[in-house]
Amino acid sequence: MNPLFHELFQRTRFLNKEVNQTLKKHDLFASQWTVLFCIHQHTEMTLTEIWRYLNVEAPTITRTVSRLEELGWLITHEGKDRREKVVRLSVEAKDKFPEIEASIIEFENETLKGMSSEEQSLLMTLLKKLN
Repeated sequence: MNPLFHELFQRTRFLNKEVNQTLKKHDLFASQWTVLFCIHQHTEMTLTEIWRYLNVEAPTITRTVSRLEELGWLITHEGKDRREKVVRLSVEAKDKFPEIEASIIEFENETLKGMSSEEQSLLMTLLKKLN
């Protein structure tokens, strides 16, 4: 195995674990936050738009959205036809969003404090080169 991939996988697991720790006080997991953030950015999305945007399998998104709906984070309604589900944040989720986002931003700043903005920009450029 290429050591670069091993390091990427290790860092990904570490970051996911740490984000889960950060989100624990909000009763969320990283995968759920990703969906909430995505919907927040786009206001409303269909399930298909979510899984395509996040590059996640459709059943995974369906389960995550269903769970977030059960927990009161999301509201769904029919789209153009009965098979299409459109998702948006609930009022409660919109109210809680700034606090959760602040926790994530604090985590990100702490995680990146050892990197200059130039290094962060270079890392972003290099990551985008991966296919």
